[in-house]
Amino acid sequence: MLFALTAVSAAVALLLTGAIAGLFYGYSVSVMPGLDGIAAEHAIPAMRRINEKILNPRFFASFLGTPVASAVTGGLLLALGEPAAAVLFFAAAATYVLGAFVPTAAVNVPMNQALAVATVPADPAEAARLWSEFSGRWTRWNTSRAVFCLISLLLAGLGLYVWARP
Repeated sequence: MLFALTAVSAAVALLLTGAIAGLFYGYSVSVMPGLDGIAAEHAIPAMRRINEKILNPRFFASFLGTPVASAVTGGLLLALGEPAAAVLFFAAAATYVLGAFVPTAAVNVPMNQALAVATVPADPAEAARLWSEFSGRWTRWNTSRAVFCLISLLLAGLGLYVWARP
């Protein structure tokens, strides 16, 4: 029973980590460049709407569930006597928390909140300046989150590999 529970937990950890890594990656390679390609007076309200709509149960399941599933898997692997695999899952959880969760809370969310209350300038040049300042910094931090999520995914995958070795 413990083996099956660990296998399910590991699968959930991989799926959630892959989902959130893909989300952050997708923003950096398509959403933000797409918004950068339209007039700032349209990009700003579009980003505001995106930020409102992303706050949904599917997002929260992957964003909050990723480190929990990895840590639970690590604990279950310890219970099975698999310390090397457990350490990799714990490292996946820690990497995610430090590299994705903390920057989200400390940088990206505050930037989103500031953009939400900013007045969209009527002057296109001023709107472009506001958007440029937001987009460049936000995308750099988002890309960093994507990289850390991918590292977390790799660590979880390595944990599975180590656990599955004969």
